[in-house]
Amino acid sequence: MTNHLSNNNYSRAFLEIEKKWQKIWNEQKVFRATHESSMPKYYVLEMLPYPSGKIHAGHLRNYSIGDVIARFMRAKGFNVLHPMGWDAFGLPAENAAIKNGQHPAQWTYDNIVVMRRQIMALGFSYDWSKELATCDPEYYVHEQKFFLELYERGIAYQKESPVNWDPVDQTVLANEQVVNGRGWRSGALVEKKYLKQWFLKITNYADELLRELDKLPRWPEHIKLMQQKWIGASDGLLIYFPFQNSQIEVFSTKPETLFGAAFVALAHNHPVLQQLTLSPQVQSFIEECRANELRGFDADFDQHDKQQFEQKGVYLGYDVTHPLDKERKLPLLVANFVLMDYASGAVFGCPAHDARDEGLANYLKIPFKPVIDNETMINSEFLDGMRCQQARTHIADVMIQQGSAKAKTYYKLRDWGVSRQRYWGCPIPIIYCKDCNVVPAQLPVVLPSDVKFDGTGNPLDHHPTWKHVACPECGKDSVRETDTLDTFFESSWYFTRYCDPNSINVVNREANKYWLGVDQYIGGVEHAILHLLYARFFTKLMQEEGYLDVREPFSGLLTQGMVLHPIYQDADGEFLFPEEVVKKGDKFYHATTGKEVFSGGIEKMSKSKKNLVDLDSLLANYGADVSRLFILSDNPPEKEMHWCNAGLDSCAKFIQKLTLFASSFSETDLQSARSQSIPKHKIAVAAHRLVKEIGEEIQSHKLNRAIAKCRQFFNALLEAQQQGVDKSILLFGYERLTRVLNPFIPHITEELWCSLGNDRMLALSSWPEYNQELLSEDGYNMALQINGKLRATHYFMNDDEEELIKAKAMELLAKHLVEGRVQRVIIVPKKIVNVVLSSE
Repeated sequence: MTNHLSNNNYSRAFLEIEKKWQKIWNEQKVFRATHESSMPKYYVLEMLPYPSGKIHAGHLRNYSIGDVIARFMRAKGFNVLHPMGWDAFGLPAENAAIKNGQHPAQWTYDNIVVMRRQIMALGFSYDWSKELATCDPEYYVHEQKFFLELYERGIAYQKESPVNWDPVDQTVLANEQVVNGRGWRSGALVEKKYLKQWFLKITNYADELLRELDKLPRWPEHIKLMQQKWIGASDGLLIYFPFQNSQIEVFSTKPETLFGAAFVALAHNHPVLQQLTLSPQVQSFIEECRANELRGFDADFDQHDKQQFEQKGVYLGYDVTHPLDKERKLPLLVANFVLMDYASGAVFGCPAHDARDEGLANYLKIPFKPVIDNETMINSEFLDGMRCQQARTHIADVMIQQGSAKAKTYYKLRDWGVSRQRYWGCPIPIIYCKDCNVVPAQLPVVLPSDVKFDGTGNPLDHHPTWKHVACPECGKDSVRETDTLDTFFESSWYFTRYCDPNSINVVNREANKYWLGVDQYIGGVEHAILHLLYARFFTKLMQEEGYLDVREPFSGLLTQGMVLHPIYQDADGEFLFPEEVVKKGDKFYHATTGKEVFSGGIEKMSKSKKNLVDLDSLLANYGADVSRLFILSDNPPEKEMHWCNAGLDSCAKFIQKLTLFASSFSETDLQSARSQSIPKHKIAVAAHRLVKEIGEEIQSHKLNRAIAKCRQFFNALLEAQQQGVDKSILLFGYERLTRVLNPFIPHITEELWCSLGNDRMLALSSWPEYNQELLSEDGYNMALQINGKLRATHYFMNDDEEELIKAKAMELLAKHLVEGRVQRVIIVPKKIVNVVLSSE
């Protein structure tokens, strides 16, 4: 092989090596996993992709991380399940059908073919026998069965809910389809409309979903915090206000202000309103509230929203009794900021200490008084003189004892609305009969293929025959539910189906018992709330239905950072793909026209700004191993990474040198080296240390550090080679380097391993052992820092002098140093070398 990376023969040689080993792995079914095993299991899973048509750098990073972990755990003696599939339903396919005149199914399956080919070319260790697509009827029939089970339990239910309605296209719009208050396609002003929707009672599980977060130590703390805030627990009192012959329940987190209550306000759809005679003015106000349903006036509103929102209400003509003063009456109102789907749907207003309540009191000219002065209670009878927190505890004790309140926790979490008014989703298996009402459909309910996409309404609703069906119970003419399920429904249980995607039941009970929970789940932080929350919710439901033994799906979670890339624009402001741009000196030019283009900074890769890396070009120019090595080298997995071709070139050169090193061993060298024992040498000691530390770095997900240590060790090998160190020592170190690099660059390391005369492929080999006694005897690792920031590490021998340590540190840190700025070098024995640079 030649030394020049630009040489086509060199590139082709490595591509051929990658194809060769991918074929071997596939033919020998190396990564096939079965639950019928006595080995300890390990389930590693990356979030399944949406088949949009191309794999991007975010996918490459996600899957590379997972593959390193899967290959390492397999080498450590675990039976590893590492599956791949497709989150295949969703709005983009339907939009493509409208735009291109192509059926969503055809668009989706065509994209799957392209993306599967790209993923396979990267050499990930997937068990492709477990592949599934959520749009296959063989998949979604099982979630239809599960939906009906939830319906029978009352977990799935219907209620009226406000939706975004496009009056021109006659369809419901998702929030992301509303642009500046208008429909994304028609441009019409979006209206609010009430429709009967299907919901799941996730709120029944709010307490457990919150509490069980503490039992997930291998989840990032910031992800758990995000879920905690979304669930939003509020502890307080449920206070009973006497009203007529009953009572109205009012929830408050600040019951100490009860003596400052000026009114009680209800949500516009509170049940008690149905029992009252309402004036035309009240009815008109209720209709106004209904027509302008708010998205939620609570913790979801920021302070600006609250300031801009005008609090309005109307007096019902009825009063309630103050629970601590039977002689005191409070006006009963309907207010536009009280929500029925939060807490009890009723609040008491304390205008002196709440801006929202003050706005309503001023609007209706209701008098009020202060009850707190400098954190001390006033005008509050037996609470006077107490500090606020003391008063809160005391009034709770008093009211609970006398039976006028009870302790209560409410959650910001709302029930999950799963209805979607579109075609490309799992049909909701429900039939509506005039006589029998809501009836479960016979399964499977399969989407019709002969649908029209004209952009007007839901194609299922307009289908001439599909929705018309005989009632399964009475046989009379009935209609199907034409809504389909939210695509989060499919991704909330797919990891259970992977355990045996061919099971005739919802899941293979024994397979799930063996494989679940997922030991390591990997995906983007953008899914930290809804997807993870819904998957946790589904796991609890499936356990209660007898499908699973676990109540939490993911034991370990890693959320990888985004991949960033420069954006380029021409003089007209049009975005350009990176491959359309060439750099000459400090400027950028269009590769075809030669005109100057401009860099607009570094941003997250996106289709709209064209700052994407074309994976096919990447593989053609660099191959899978270089691409994988680079994507893992830059930063810790959870941090953002900047894409740069210079980093790719550096990784390519490293692999080239690694390959050339193997060619330095002749057949005679190999035979001689293997026939003698390994002399005690610092390279041999460093090789043992490398095995130990790379294993530790992979287990702690510090993959960039693992790669850096491998490259440092290789530099030490090159230096030892130049010094004429015995080839048996060099071979010992090189083989261990090849072995520990295998999870990162599996193709070339398999080839090198084979070229060194080893029979058993690395994918089937155990992780090498290391001698702990040898490591503890000879030396120690030191952190090499610049101004306190870690830049490298190096292993020093116990007898190394301070001057040697200083010299070696300066050598290893040379590329980070600026001439003339080194102030001093601080050495903390056997721990740290810190080079302090001046700020001038």
